[in-house]
Amino acid sequence: MNKYELTVVVSAKIEDEERAAVIEKVKALIERFEGKISDIDEWGKKRLAYEIQKMNEGFYYFIHFESDATTPHEVEQRIRIMDNVIRYLCVRQDA
Repeated sequence: MNKYELTVVVSAKIEDEERAAVIEKVKALIERFEGKISDIDEWGKKRLAYEIQKMNEGFYYFIHFESDATTPHEVEQRIRIMDNVIRYLCVRQDA
């Protein structure tokens, strides 16, 4: 089992309930592909380094999980097409 960190930037233009639903979908995807979530850090609304889709701000979430090597690819494929997700990045954490 490898440790991963998934960073998700969610649109700041949506309501709190919709934003929570997006993060719940991401958590469900990780668990669906046999990942075990250990921690979720919510950094809140931050200014983006550059404008993305005419937006200057986004809500940052960092999800730490353990899984086998195929899970991040499967999760990224599905996050790529999710509405309200501006950017995402999954990286493996070394021991």
